Amino acid sequence: MEKTIEKLRKNGFEVTRFATGAEAADYIGRLRGKTVGIGGSMTVRGLGIYDRIKDENTVFWHMIEPGDETMVKASSAQVYITSANAISEEGYILNIDGRGNRVAGTLMQKEKVYLIVGKNKLCGSFDEALERARNVAAPQNAARLEKKTPCAVGGHCYDCSSPDRICSALVVLWRRPGWCESMEIVLIDEDLGF
Repeated sequence: MEKTIEKLRKNGFEVTRFATGAEAADYIGRLRGKTVGIGGSMTVRGLGIYDRIKDENTVFWHMIEPGDETMVKASSAQVYITSANAISEEGYILNIDGRGNRVAGTLMQKEKVYLIVGKNKLCGSFDEALERARNVAAPQNAARLEKKTPCAVGGHCYDCSSPDRICSALVVLWRRPGWCESMEIVLIDEDLGF
């Protein structure tokens, strides 16, 4: 973990480490007076982030208010909160997305992006991180969302053509994008999310 943290910092990402998800949720819960977008993330949902920030901020999250308009507002908010499917030991961050709204939120110009990540998402090489994103995170999310995809049943990627496919886009952050004032990895010493 220490080597990954060192590489993330070298790649321009801030890293804040917490022993528990509750401590990380308290940290994020200090946000005040911002427009905040949340990307569809079981990690964020499991930590109760929305409930911690909704009263002091204007929050857009399609899991609370479904629809394309909410996703667009979330992507263009001052602050964006989501997770990552995998992080390689080289400090590369990988995210797979179906519609592209979650990955777009990490790429749009922002004041701050938070990526909340459990230790289970740390991998060795880039190839191992890609393997995790495609064959662990995506199939579990497809099953959770009751998608009619081969991976939801078989538990690994079939590179299908299903209209329910949830892995249409892959974004790799090799370094913090120059437009983003601050991109912070909130790393938690617990297994969280897919």
